Amino acid sequence: RLCSLLLLKNFVILCFCVFVGEAADTIYPDQSSISISEGRSITLSCTYTGSPWDLHWYQQKPGSRPEFLVLINEASGTNVTAQQPDPRLSIRLQKNNMKVYLEISSTAVSDSALYYCALHVPSEQL
Repeated sequence: RLCSLLLLKNFVILCFCVFVGEAADTIYPDQSSISISEGRSITLSCTYTGSPWDLHWYQQKPGSRPEFLVLINEASGTNVTAQQPDPRLSIRLQKNNMKVYLEISSTAVSDSALYYCALHVPSEQL
């Protein structure tokens, strides 16, 4: 995993990394990094392959561990959020393109972080 993170006043810098499962079930970011002005909205996206059960998004701030943000069940489209959900975040799934999106509205410098997309494949499918 190679990522760099630069914090600038009034800018939000987003960087992606990816978790990979079995060879038939993978997920990877569509962009490696994004810079955006504070206050704007942004959509992060990842493309997946295979038949995952759930698709997850995590955020990792410098010096901290990854924190769960939200997941979506691939079959039902049901969302599960963190214990204290951020109303600025939403997850969206586009099955026909095999993409999962994390939308962040009204970005702030505090959103500068490494964002992970991940997938979960039940053990019976491995």
